[in-house]
This record gives sequence, C-alpha cells and structure tokens, in this order.
Amino acid sequence: MGISAHVICIGNEIMLGHINNTNAQYASKNLASIGIRTSEHLSIQDDPDTIISSIRNSLRAADIVILSGGLGPTVDDITLDCIGKSLERKLLYNNKVAEHIKKHFKKRGLVMPRNNLRQALVPKGAIPILNNIGSAPGLLIPVHGKILVALPGVPFELYEMFKKNVLPYLKKRFHPDKIIKSRVIKITGLPESKVNEKLEDILKLSGNVEMGIYPHPEEITVKITVTDKNKNKVNAIIKKIEKKIRLRLKDYIFGYDDESLEEVVGRLLTKKKKTLSVAESCTGGLLSDRITGVSGSSNYFQMAAITYSNASKNKFLAIPVEIINKHGAVSGQVASLMAKNIRLLAKTDIGIGISGIAGPRGGTKKKPIGLVYISMSAKKKTICRKFLFLGQRDIIKRKASQAALNLLRKELCSALS
Repeated sequence: MGISAHVICIGNEIMLGHINNTNAQYASKNLASIGIRTSEHLSIQDDPDTIISSIRNSLRAADIVILSGGLGPTVDDITLDCIGKSLERKLLYNNKVAEHIKKHFKKRGLVMPRNNLRQALVPKGAIPILNNIGSAPGLLIPVHGKILVALPGVPFELYEMFKKNVLPYLKKRFHPDKIIKSRVIKITGLPESKVNEKLEDILKLSGNVEMGIYPHPEEITVKITVTDKNKNKVNAIIKKIEKKIRLRLKDYIFGYDDESLEEVVGRLLTKKKKTLSVAESCTGGLLSDRITGVSGSSNYFQMAAITYSNASKNKFLAIPVEIINKHGAVSGQVASLMAKNIRLLAKTDIGIGISGIAGPRGGTKKKPIGLVYISMSAKKKTICRKFLFLGQRDIIKRKASQAALNLLRKELCSALS
C-alpha cells in the first residue's frame, strides 16, 4: 500500500464556495513528489465536533494527516483547541513562537493585538514551524508513529512552510521507497472526445501506470503518472508513453506540465525575433493581459488597442465605416483589417485582430453568440479564422484568447515571415 496521507481543509468559506480549495491540490502534488500518495481529501466547516472526529478518523486511516485553516487569532479560529481535544493533549505556551509573533508585528510597525498570543499555544509534543509571512505558526505533531501536520489556511503561508519544513521532515521520517512522477501533456484545438478517440488504448494502460484526461474550457490535459521504486524506469516509461501521444496528436500539443500557451508563444516570438501588437474587441484586453502576464514580454509585445465600439475601430484603426456597415463589426473583413492596421500602427512584425459576440446578448440567427473571427497579419500574408465557441461570456472570451494564441503559435512554428 505504501505511505498514505489525508488532507483536511477547514473553513466555512470553503464550504460556502467563497474561495477555491487550492491548498489540498498543492499539498497532494507536493506529497506525490516525494513518493507519498494522498488517499483522501476532506473539506469541513468550522465546527468543533466535525473537526475533532475528522482528525481522529484520519489518524486511524492514514500515516500522515495534513490540516489547513483555523489557526488564526480570532474567535472563529478553533483548529488549535480541536487538535488538543482530539489528541487529549494540553496546549502549552511557547516563548519562542510568542517572540516570533511579536517581531512579526514590530517589523511592520504595527501594534500587536493581545489575541495574537493565542497562536503561541502549542500542543504538548508538537514541533512548531515559525511563519515568516504571517503570524500563525505551523505544527508537526508526532502521534503514535504517525504525523499530524497543521498549517495556516492562507495559501502563500502554507506553500512556504510546506516546501521548506514539512516535505523535508516527512521525507526524513518516512523514507518513501517509491517514486510517483507525473507528466502533463497540454492540448488545444481538439475536443475531449477526439483526444479520447485518438488515445483510447493508451488511456487504458494500468499497473504502475495511471492515465487521465481532463477537459478545461480552453484546453485538454492528458496526465501520465508512473509509480515505481526505480527512478530510471519511471522516466523511461513516461518517455515511451509521451512519444506515442506526440505521434498521434502532433501539433495539437502546445506544452507540458505547468507551461501556459502564452509562455510557449513568448518563447517562440523571442526565438524568431518577432514583435507583436494586438487589437481586441470581444475579448476586452484578455489576450493582452495573458501575453503581458509572462515575464520578459516587453521584449516582443509592443502595443494593444481595445477597440470595442465601431467608432473606435474607425477612429483608432482606420477601418472604413462602409466596411463595418457592409459586413458588420463581427466579420472576417473587420478582424483582418484590425490585425493589419494595428501591425502598421505599432510597426510590429505581427498583428492580431479579434472581433466576436461573447454574449449573453447581441446574437442573431446569422451571427450567433460565440461567433468570433480571429486574424493574424504579417508582412507577406494575412490570415483569418472563423470560430463558433460555446459557453458563458467569460468562457467564450477565454476560448477566443486561447484560439488567437494558438493561431500565432502554429504560424510561428511554420514559415512565418
């Protein structure tokens, strides 16, 4: 069976859907990196009986229990008391933790509320983890050969403690004898059903190989996970499966693991020494935002124009009114002129134009919601593609920005001049 872990995330805000539970994903991914498999995720409310029973049940079922949330200084932060009750251990005042909390406020020139010293209480036998970002310490608590880990619910506080303190401690204590390694292959431009059809036999692999296909609004990810004691064997199996997938999906694959399409496009623009400008309508700046979200994008991204109205298309991009009146703002003719004219205006190698109907209003029988034209203009050619996306407004915008980036990626990989 190997070493197993449960991840318990505590908080009414999670249960009410006010925040995304990214802590469970982060913890499980990093546990897998050292050969520890998470067998259960549990999200629970701020209720003493629920927290206490969940801790006890998980300690019976798993070797490692990770808690997140409820370690703050306010009255609704009850996790610490619940840990004490569930383990039947006293909470002891820890001077080192108290001094660290006081310094946290002093550094920031703030007066520390006395409530914060509640966070200096540590269950007997626990090893505190000092918090270098916030005030709540983390805890490593040995329990009859098992480990209970308690961490703040604030993601960036949990992330640092997990990487710097929790993973090294668990690795040293449990000596995981297996490697769990995953490889994510990212695909765009194909629906999930088509990807599944092309990879059907590969997706059925079993044994020490787990395959998964996961749809997202703008892309499909295929994950290969291999578990084995031998690192070289793990890498060889992943490499062999990845090669088969590449042969079948070819240029529908745009990246791997944590790569985004905008990062891939940025590298290609840098490599080809090309500059880019963008004119957006229905995406409202989303494409530009994604491009500039990549560090170093100023080396290739020069200018953006959000010409949302017909008047702005005419005034700033010099698109003739008669063209707009004849073909409509949402047309291949207008999108092509947007791409060409922004390129000329910005003096870049490439221009992209996007015009469409994101909804939920504005669609007609001839031009329904989700209709988007995307054009790319270079010195020697201008191309335009018509798309019909399904989904709500934000999903259509996201899909349109993805399609624009993918069009650019494919052209950069070909003989773009």
